[in-house]
Amino acid sequence: MKANVYFVPAEADEDLLSGKNAIVIDVLRATTTIVTALNNGAKEVVPVNTRQMAMSEASDRGAERVITGGERETVKIEGFDFGNSPLDYSHEVVNGKSLILFTTNGTKALVKARLAKNLLACSLLNVSAIAEYLIKLDEDFEIICSGGNGCFCLEDTFCAGKIIEHVLNTDKNLQLTDSAKASLLVVKETGSNILKLLSECDHGKKLINHGFGKDIEFCSNLNAVNLVPAFLNNTIKSLSEETNTSC
Repeated sequence: MKANVYFVPAEADEDLLSGKNAIVIDVLRATTTIVTALNNGAKEVVPVNTRQMAMSEASDRGAERVITGGERETVKIEGFDFGNSPLDYSHEVVNGKSLILFTTNGTKALVKARLAKNLLACSLLNVSAIAEYLIKLDEDFEIICSGGNGCFCLEDTFCAGKIIEHVLNTDKNLQLTDSAKASLLVVKETGSNILKLLSECDHGKKLINHGFGKDIEFCSNLNAVNLVPAFLNNTIKSLSEETNTSC
């Protein structure tokens, strides 16, 4: 089994991902929001890569059982029900509904990787669940960090390193590319102070400046949810039989 990490989606060739196992990470905040919505009872999350596609998808499904979430540069898009804060997606809001989600980075990365054989969404909340799934799968996997506007993000690379660290604890023979090894170095340097990392990284500081400090705290909750979100037929649903209580 071999692990590889793409630090930004542009490094990952869309066609070469076809038939492979891929994990998309956007700690701040898209994949955290996806995990939270599913854990709180959402029927599905539909990631899209344009605002127009989000509105079209919502219209096709009918307004009664659909909610829309979208942001540009951390701010909720006009006309959407919510932004990209995971705290918005409580059980009362999402239970039984489809969430159509459009974000600056994360949903675009998910759509780009849609040809993968197995496509999973990972945040710090569900690192262990994703890693355990990969251990059972026992196949090569590619981790795609969503980054920020095409640039490297420390928090996504840290999350990638945590996945690899967990798999290595079971499979000492896991082969690592240079980028996978670099992700582990970020984990080693950070240690257990995840909240500090998220607060001081570029996007974390931007979120704090825009009033989303509580999101930073929420996104730092390592392994809070036992859930494996999988992309199939243009929608993300949970593969887990059980989830924790609502966040």
